Amino acid sequence: MNRPLSFALLLPLICMTAACGGGNERPRADIAAAQTTTIGVNSYLWRASLDTLSFMPLLQTDSAGGVIVTDWYVNPNVPTERMKVTVTILDQDLRADALRVAAQRQVNQNGQWIDSPVQAATVQKLEDIILTRARDLRRAAIVSD
Repeated sequence: MNRPLSFALLLPLICMTAACGGGNERPRADIAAAQTTTIGVNSYLWRASLDTLSFMPLLQTDSAGGVIVTDWYVNPNVPTERMKVTVTILDQDLRADALRVAAQRQVNQNGQWIDSPVQAATVQKLEDIILTRARDLRRAAIVSD
């Protein structure tokens, strides 16, 4: 191959790689992105869920599948009632519909634990607390960046 022809073929490649460089600045990664998934699910929702349920004993945690299951928790102020919570993170994005909370409630009657309905507001309140905490964690990551 003659020299002018090989130079003509290499010149566009050199120009393209030079245009990509843009000097010494490198693009910064957005560590506070809404989709942070080094553990299989959104890490802000995961951390917020663990923080919110930290007062309850944990029975199972699966960060790859996004499931947290607590054991029964008896509130010392209401010893005749206990709760069990399951949190499922359904998506890698930080969105309200990426979180599902389910709760079970039992009441002690004559020494027997009897299933009792959970108020919908209780589950909704837990979801709101987790989502608020996840957003706070994301904002804190943006500020510290």
